[in-house]
Amino acid sequence: QMKIVESGGGLVESGGSLRLSCAASGFNVKLYDIGWYRQVQGGHEGEGIACTSSTDGSTYYSDAVKGRFTISRDNTKNMVYLQMNNLKPEDTAVYYCATDRVWYSGSCTGKEMMNYDFWGMGTLVTVSS
Repeated sequence: QMKIVESGGGLVESGGSLRLSCAASGFNVKLYDIGWYRQVQGGHEGEGIACTSSTDGSTYYSDAVKGRFTISRDNTKNMVYLQMNNLKPEDTAVYYCATDRVWYSGSCTGKEMMNYDFWGMGTLVTVSS
């Protein structure tokens, strides 16, 4: 049974750092494009902020996080990470990890990652000013 569990969220001061983890079970992350999303509590739409490709190792970042966040994967541990530096109050959100469940889909783009359909429960990040 496929499962995704995010962890690593918490309360941090503006300018601080956090590393989020995405633990996958029941499937091999090596085969899938994996993305990180965030949703402001009470907000209507989530935002795709980063993804990592299973085909060529390429990555995508939204303009809001480019240069501050880094996505990485450790296929040996079946994990995907999101290193978040220079955090800002506007980064406060619930962060989710997701995949499209298609082998080597090549879907790690800002547009296509919004179609990923298998999600974890999320981890809350709060950045104080």
